[in-house]
Amino acid sequence: MGSLPNQSPGPPGDAAAHMVVCGDDGLAHRLAAELTGVYGEQVTLVVPASERTVRPPVVVRARSASALLDRVVTAAAGLTGNGNGVVTATGEPASGIRLMEAAEPNEAALTGAGVERADALALVYDDDETNIRAALTARRLNPRLRLVLRLYNRRLGQHIEELLDQAATLAAGGPADGTGFDASTTVLSDADTAAPALAATALTGTSKVLQTGGLLLRAVERPPAGAGVSAAPGLATLALLSPTDTAGLGGDQGPTLLPDAATVRDGGARSTVVLEQVSYAGPSLPDGRGVMPWFASLFSRRLRWSLAGMVGCVVALAVALWLVTGIHPLHAFYLTLLDLFAIDDPAIGQSVGRQILQLLSGLAGLLLLPVLLAAVLEALGTFRTTSSLRKPPRGLGGHVVLLGLGKIGTRVLTRLRELNIPVVCVESDPEARGLATARRLRVPVVLGDVTQEGVLEAAKIHRAHALLAVTSADTTNLEAVLYARAVRPDLRVVLRLYDDDFATAVYRTLRAAHPRASTRSRSVSHLAAPAFAGAMMGRQILGAFPVERRVLLFAAVDVGGHPQLEGRTVGEAFRAGAWRVLAREESGDSPGLAWDLPDTYVLQASDRVVLAATRRGLAELLGRRGRERSGT
Repeated sequence: MGSLPNQSPGPPGDAAAHMVVCGDDGLAHRLAAELTGVYGEQVTLVVPASERTVRPPVVVRARSASALLDRVVTAAAGLTGNGNGVVTATGEPASGIRLMEAAEPNEAALTGAGVERADALALVYDDDETNIRAALTARRLNPRLRLVLRLYNRRLGQHIEELLDQAATLAAGGPADGTGFDASTTVLSDADTAAPALAATALTGTSKVLQTGGLLLRAVERPPAGAGVSAAPGLATLALLSPTDTAGLGGDQGPTLLPDAATVRDGGARSTVVLEQVSYAGPSLPDGRGVMPWFASLFSRRLRWSLAGMVGCVVALAVALWLVTGIHPLHAFYLTLLDLFAIDDPAIGQSVGRQILQLLSGLAGLLLLPVLLAAVLEALGTFRTTSSLRKPPRGLGGHVVLLGLGKIGTRVLTRLRELNIPVVCVESDPEARGLATARRLRVPVVLGDVTQEGVLEAAKIHRAHALLAVTSADTTNLEAVLYARAVRPDLRVVLRLYDDDFATAVYRTLRAAHPRASTRSRSVSHLAAPAFAGAMMGRQILGAFPVERRVLLFAAVDVGGHPQLEGRTVGEAFRAGAWRVLAREESGDSPGLAWDLPDTYVLQASDRVVLAATRRGLAELLGRRGRERSGT
């Protein structure tokens, strides 16, 4: 993105203010957990009546506030508990969450949830129409309400944002009334939020990615200084890992987030997490932007070589005729074409060399006829199959096999193709929404049930770089991964699994069975919840990086109105363990983000910056209320 979203800070609410979350799947529960356990907000969670029995809330009553915080941070980081402080489901909402059941988010349900006095409302139903209808109703009930919508249709989402923002401005009497409230509307998609992380996991083995300023950045773990590994410095040092951490679950001493230079220097044997740009060293998919891409799309490689050979033959005959007869080169080329197409102009009475060349040209013309016929038939076949799906080409290797072309799979496919990475898709539904995208991007697709023998082989799984299983069925993803590992034990695999306990068991078993292979399991709701929670707090969250059992947030913040930033240098504004300024938005002819800010640069009120912050640090910077807790 070339420009950062412009949002003003929201005023601290009073003791009666709260936030409302409405949804019908796991994202609503995880979002409520984020707001309550991290930011200290009072939340009303509105779910259908069946949700309480079919899928118990993720947040439940814990024995202590710290135990609840561990559970929330673990969920946000995409991890599961390791037996220490794990919250067990009791079916009762946690402290700070009021559970309310409603069949749909109509006016009566929103009124009962207290939308009229709420600070923010999140509508995260799986249906776009339901979210839009409820947002229009909520804006009428409370024009000062901060709205966060979950929409899959991005173009429609832009229009809805403008419509609801305009309605809030008119209801409040215009922006110059001096109230200074934040009634912004933010439209997010869990698929868009999770797609970069899933794509990066398949490429580099990590989901710690940040997409901003036209770049895809990642958090990389590096060994301690003096470990014999030299690496170029990253954009910033984000954290020091636990000294005893060996399995990503943390040790006796937790990670140190946003350390200062002295802490990094004295880190000793602790590994670091640094921010750097994502790069891909594997083969790239041809983008068709070479000479005459239409020619390459019409004819196969073998036919293109045949045509090139015939052209070379004609040129060689024309040059030979020019050298033998001494005529003008253009006239020699013209006579060669006449001979090639068998036009009646015999070389009677001319030299023997000219007659021999005419015979050779006639022979070349006979050879040209089948080549031209094949070109015509192949071109007709190309036009006839333009709307059909491509098959994986011969010799393809180093690609990513993507299982599932639903909402998540389509977004992941688009992201991989933007990076010019070869992809082969596997989809069982011939009417899947992502097939049109695959056809437009000219991505090979194998139609078939991935659990059937031969489907993954058709996708060239034995030569693939990674397998990314993102279908909506956990068992299908697991079966595909197990079969792929049987074909190729060292294959990097990424699974989309909803159930945490199931994901933990699968991860541990696959790691034990294949210790040298990369295995990752990811939940879309885990990856998306922090972004939705940050938007409800009144700031545009760019992304979140899990660090062991903790999480770092990245946000775009206006410097004006923040005494911790305004008028201070970048070095003075840095608060270890809380927040750190990383980049500043540049204006002018080429807007973008400047990542090389010196520590002596003075932040102006008109600046907009990207910063990394802990959850509590961001809440403190935004002036939100919250209870003090141990940890981050």
